[in-house]
Amino acid sequence: MPRVHLVTTGGTIASRVDPQTGAAVPAVRAEELLASVPALGSVAEIAVTELCLESSWNLGPDRIASLARAARDLQADPEVTGVVVTHGTDTLEETAFALDLLLDGDTPVVLTGAMRDASTAGSDGPRNLVSAARVAIAPAARGLGVLVAMNDEIHAARWVMKTHTTALGTFASPGAGPLGSVDGEGVRILARPARTPTLPPGPPEPRVYLVKMASGMDDLLVRALLDARARGVVIEGSGAGNVCGSWEGAIAELVQAGIPVVLSSRCPGGRVTPTYGAPGGGRRLRDLGVIAAGALSGPKARLALMFALGAGLDAAGLRAHFERLGG
Repeated sequence: MPRVHLVTTGGTIASRVDPQTGAAVPAVRAEELLASVPALGSVAEIAVTELCLESSWNLGPDRIASLARAARDLQADPEVTGVVVTHGTDTLEETAFALDLLLDGDTPVVLTGAMRDASTAGSDGPRNLVSAARVAIAPAARGLGVLVAMNDEIHAARWVMKTHTTALGTFASPGAGPLGSVDGEGVRILARPARTPTLPPGPPEPRVYLVKMASGMDDLLVRALLDARARGVVIEGSGAGNVCGSWEGAIAELVQAGIPVVLSSRCPGGRVTPTYGAPGGGRRLRDLGVIAAGALSGPKARLALMFALGAGLDAAGLRAHFERLGG
């Protein structure tokens, strides 16, 4: 049988309700999770490693870097057909994207999770886990980069995002759509997009911050980051990439101080384009030296900047990196 290595990190798929508090908390250890899904044994030979048992909002870039190292070693093992990572859904898209930046092997790495904890009737965790294992061993999944398998759909890490707080079909890829699906007949891959450009492995730069623009905001947060000598700033602007005009001075000072500023959009679909010339408009920001994030969301652009700085890219290298990533 093919061999799948399961790496667990916690999340809802490994949570159950605490009877004393009534709150769902990570409590299902890796071996228990594996034993609770006997159908996995009919898909592949399963080995398991527990990386941690955490809610995903507490998994930061350092932990993601550790996960990337573990996944890279597993990809290099000729006996491993595919890798499945269980993860909480809140930040699953961020971890998947960061892994996609850091892994260049062809062995499939598939992230999955659950929207309903193990104590809830109709939990989706077991089905998602079996589907992820089926994707991980599928020959068609090789060379696609890091994937997310949820609710019988297969998504590319570069595009996928959580779009609903509780719905089973929460994961979608706005503007791109799923790469394929899993059904009773097998794994179907319908699209093979270009791989995400990868970075040399290195520790992420921690002092990179995300600021979301909203109508009428002053430049307090941007200036605070300038005063604190942040190492990088990502701004999630409106529309095609615009911010409040009052921010221009602080943004210019950030760039002049050698602090890279990356601009993404708060829209779930579409690219940042330097179109407008009014104060705060994208054309003016480009002329100030701001780097466009293309179609990347703010959280993904932040990770791209953190790991690019950690890899030692200079200003020209950062700009080229985001041009390749922009999509």
